[in-house]
Amino acid sequence: MSNFVDRLLDPDSQREEGRRSIPLRRLPGAFGWLAIVLIVGIYLATGIYTIGPSEEGLVKRFGRFVRTAQPGLNYHLPAPIESVVTVNILEVRNEEIGFRTISPAPNPRYQAIETEALMLTRDGNIAHVEMVVQYRIKDSAQFAFNLIDASAIIKQAAEAVLREQVATKMLDETLTEQRDTIGLQSRLALQELLDNYGIGILIANVQLQDVKPPTEVVSAFDDVNSARQDKEKLINEADRYALDIVPRARGQAQEIANQAEAYKQTRIKGAEGDVARFIEVLSRYELGEEVTRTRLYIEAMEEILPGMSKIILPQDDSSLLKLLDLNNTGGDR
Repeated sequence: MSNFVDRLLDPDSQREEGRRSIPLRRLPGAFGWLAIVLIVGIYLATGIYTIGPSEEGLVKRFGRFVRTAQPGLNYHLPAPIESVVTVNILEVRNEEIGFRTISPAPNPRYQAIETEALMLTRDGNIAHVEMVVQYRIKDSAQFAFNLIDASAIIKQAAEAVLREQVATKMLDETLTEQRDTIGLQSRLALQELLDNYGIGILIANVQLQDVKPPTEVVSAFDDVNSARQDKEKLINEADRYALDIVPRARGQAQEIANQAEAYKQTRIKGAEGDVARFIEVLSRYELGEEVTRTRLYIEAMEEILPGMSKIILPQDDSSLLKLLDLNNTGGDR
């Protein structure tokens, strides 16, 4: 202890200690700078990141969105200066209304959620309606920064829109012909509602899964559906019969019309021939009226009395009896 006090009080001793301590102080300084450079390099390298082919990167600087990074290798200033949020913009997400999938295919099992599925129709009845909403992201910045729970907001909005659409339809319409219309109108209304929210979501499809009446009236509605199916079946059979019989009837009508036209043309040509023959006879009659009259008379008698012997006796004052045997073409006798 006394030697240590003596060295403190002796100036020469202090200078000697100082000279020996100089190399020891410089040696840690070189390693320190190397360590600092290595630490800074590692810190700066933490800003290197990659974005997948189906993703977009949203870069924030001190918590404020500044730019969008595209797929590939990217860099941002290390934390806490900048950070990145990745969003999958091509993934199609599903939300189930009125039921939940317990186990997926190939052996799917579902559980009905009555509080979501039971809805009031326009005629005061209760319908069990299940729906699936498929959506994807169309604006990654809005989806990441304007929305906390996408599943909850879409499920609530879809249920509200579906209840509104079902409330405007009768129960039998909801179960039958208006089912596809409800799905289409629900998709359009849901998209409009989410656009007003500004959350960057695009509704890809809305499909009604199971639509059925309350349990206590299922049998009655099954009878109604069976009757509708029978009606459609009879209508289809009648349409098939009409498609078969109508062309056939048209063909027969056209055939009759063609025959009538042919008969018409035959009669017209026959009449025209008769007219031409009459005109010819008339011209000959005008040349020799008595001869023509006699000839016409003879031809008429031959037509009226076929197969009989006919002899013509001319009327004159001659005492000579002249006979004309029509059955003998040899002439008078």
